Amino acid sequence: MKIDNVRDISFRSIYTSIAVKKGLELASSNGALFGASATVAFSAIRPLSIMCTPKTDIENRKIAAAKSVTSSLINFGLMLALSVPLARSIKKIDTNPEKYLNKSTILKLKDEEKELINSKGYIFATQLFKLGIASVVAIPKAFMTAGGMPYIVDMFSQKKQDKSQNISFHGVTENTAKGIGKTLNRRGMLKFADKYKDTNFPMHITAITDTIATLAFMFKANRSSKIQDDRKKALLYNAGISTALSIAGGYTIDKILDKPTEKFIDKFKRINQADKNLEKQIQGIRIAKPFLILGTIYYALIPFISTFLAEKADKKNM
Repeated sequence: MKIDNVRDISFRSIYTSIAVKKGLELASSNGALFGASATVAFSAIRPLSIMCTPKTDIENRKIAAAKSVTSSLINFGLMLALSVPLARSIKKIDTNPEKYLNKSTILKLKDEEKELINSKGYIFATQLFKLGIASVVAIPKAFMTAGGMPYIVDMFSQKKQDKSQNISFHGVTENTAKGIGKTLNRRGMLKFADKYKDTNFPMHITAITDTIATLAFMFKANRSSKIQDDRKKALLYNAGISTALSIAGGYTIDKILDKPTEKFIDKFKRINQADKNLEKQIQGIRIAKPFLILGTIYYALIPFISTFLAEKADKKNM
């Protein structure tokens, strides 16, 4: 009996944990930063997985691992600098939509919901900004990764300081919130939101972002004079194979987990029905899901496979 009680308490703690709830609220309010934070956490696993790949050249493993570390740190720094002001701007609209949105826009997005911020249309439209910021910076991030990676290779055994902690924010300007409001008021945007609000947009946006970032990295790395020519092919193969496998696997697992996720959400609602931030936490579950799935696949499972396949492809094309 005691064992059953212990298990029940342990299981329920997932639903009642303050840390879990805060993480879900972060995913809801700033999905891009949540994804970048998750990436930094997962990035500790990926280099280890790469370095443990058997029958592969040690230098190819080092450069692939360095790419992972560099990309994660740069991504976190960029997201911290850019997504926080954006999220604060959207929060202004959340708290006072009448100031930034037309009445017709509010009615259209609100649909049958009592509150605008809980409507599918509004959630979709605002998440396009919150998650889309990662797609916008994907290319510069990839170029910075390719440029900074050689330095990480030289110091791969040393821990790097996250320079993003020195970033200072200058506050959210009223113009940013007004600009977002004007975009949401456009008829085309309202039609787009209405059409795709019920789709799996968190996964789609994440997959698009990863694809853009990988292609941009491969382009820049292939032209970099700081990366040894005899190491480029293996690096490019590794990047391409990793992204392709993680996206394909991500969609597959995401579909398999649809029903378990809905069951989790139903129980989460029952246990936390009195929580004032419940709707935000539910939204956070849906936003966090693709990040956690793709993160687990990309950083824990794929590196071992992609590093091995990249090595084989490189040798075959020599």
